[in-house]
Amino acid sequence: MALAERITMRDDVPGERRDADVVLGDDWIAPDSTVEKELQASRARRGLFSLNRSPLTRKIITFNLIALNVLVAGILYLNSSRDTLAVQRSNAMLTEAELIADIFEAQLPRGAPVSLASSDGIDVSATVAGIDLREGAQLMIFDAGNFLVGEAVGTLPVFQTAEAAEDDRNAVITDFLAGLWHRVSAVFGALGEDAPRSQEDRLRRMIEAGDPMQTRVESGSGPRGETIFTAFTPILQGDTLQGIVALESAAVEIDAAVRTERERVLQMFVIATLVSIGLSIVLASTIANPISDLADAAEIGRDRNKRSVAPGRIRIPDLTARPDEIGRLSGALRGMVGALYDRIDSNEQFAADVAHEIKNPLASLRSAIGSLRIVKKEDHRDKLLNVIEHDVRRLDRLVSDISNASRLDSELVKEEEQPFNLLEMLNNLAQYLGEDAKKQGIEFIIDLPQRPIQIQGLEARLAQVFVNLITNAISFCEDGDAIRIWARRRENRVLVVVEDTGPGIPEEALAKIFKRFYSQRPETDFGNNSGLGLAISKQIVEAHGGVIWAENIRPTEADVTSEPLGARFVVGLPI
Repeated sequence: MALAERITMRDDVPGERRDADVVLGDDWIAPDSTVEKELQASRARRGLFSLNRSPLTRKIITFNLIALNVLVAGILYLNSSRDTLAVQRSNAMLTEAELIADIFEAQLPRGAPVSLASSDGIDVSATVAGIDLREGAQLMIFDAGNFLVGEAVGTLPVFQTAEAAEDDRNAVITDFLAGLWHRVSAVFGALGEDAPRSQEDRLRRMIEAGDPMQTRVESGSGPRGETIFTAFTPILQGDTLQGIVALESAAVEIDAAVRTERERVLQMFVIATLVSIGLSIVLASTIANPISDLADAAEIGRDRNKRSVAPGRIRIPDLTARPDEIGRLSGALRGMVGALYDRIDSNEQFAADVAHEIKNPLASLRSAIGSLRIVKKEDHRDKLLNVIEHDVRRLDRLVSDISNASRLDSELVKEEEQPFNLLEMLNNLAQYLGEDAKKQGIEFIIDLPQRPIQIQGLEARLAQVFVNLITNAISFCEDGDAIRIWARRRENRVLVVVEDTGPGIPEEALAKIFKRFYSQRPETDFGNNSGLGLAISKQIVEAHGGVIWAENIRPTEADVTSEPLGARFVVGLPI
């Protein structure tokens, strides 16, 4: 709360250069050009992309690439085109195997014994030779005992468009990744694999693993990683199993289609990766670089202040033109640093004012003590002792008020605000202070609403404000004058007014009355006030988010030259 205030202790001088944001002192301390040169040197060391110096940039690029990789992996894993082609190829293999089995079954004699191994009842070799198969397909005929009795290899060429062939040849990324995977899997797979089997032995084991009376299709991988479909269907003579047709074919066109599709996806992935990296670097530069500038500026000021020679002020770069959080951060840092330096300047001015205020009674004391040594008359000595006593009381009061004022900031931060009834507090103060006013012949009027007004704040501190205002009014009033305290609620705020019919406030003092150590009192009352009461009141009210001002009561607002009828102090507090 204390750091958020911007209290101006000095009168504004026309034409004086003021930087309300950060630079509040003399410009010869760390001028802007020096700080800018140091920031430029820091940017030059950081480089254009700052990958080696900016963990934030690396994180942005890494997270963007992770998201992109997950997306591409999902596309490749969930792509259903290969499954559709595999189903179509499986159905075609089943149909083809069943047709071959039908060819054999049509040639089997009815009711006569048949042996495929000895070609008894059917010429297996001639039948197999008459079957045309597509290139890459291999047909094997097994008898009921799972012995190979015939085989054939397809020779019919497979039709492939020129565009598909060109795409298949240009699958550079897919071939590279497939080859890399094949080599890695071969290294680890060779440790646990059995000795390689022949195709006949492999197909025989597959037949024995299943039901020979059922038609089925199985898929697997070849030695080069290609997809292989194998269809099995029985050759029946009535209900008797006479043999099994095993038709095996490498799904070259499916692998080619999948390779082409994967190649396109991977090409787009490479392009998207490069674009993502570029955009990530641009994005990181708009985030990491300004944050680095803010940090560098703070570090430059910190390092300079560590030196005993020519300490400088921290100058935060102005990025408030950015409509984002970095702009807000820059504005907040500049405001915070400015508030700190305002507080430092205020404390320096306060210390100077304290020294000045203490010098006056000390000078009076020194003069009175010096005179006391040489005067002989008893009445003169009594007068000097009265002066000394008055100055001592003045010093005691001044030191006490200064101590209270210096502790006020920290106490306002430490104390916790609580809700309380403002009108009840004002009534209690009025009853206590009204007795003092009536003893001096001053009429004391209270005009407060009936309904309570609850506010959030420090009750004791706000009570101190109204005690100061009421006691000030009493001190300026004489016998026959009047003091009126009234309050009104206005939407989201409450106004508390303390009026008196005293001499009013000089016009030249209205702008200075809330400054520290300023006091506008008669000569007969000199030294009885430190001039800190109204300054402390203003600080307490503003700490609660309120306002306080003073004005003269005039018979008509149109005539500002008319003699004032009294003084009015107004306190506005949020509800």
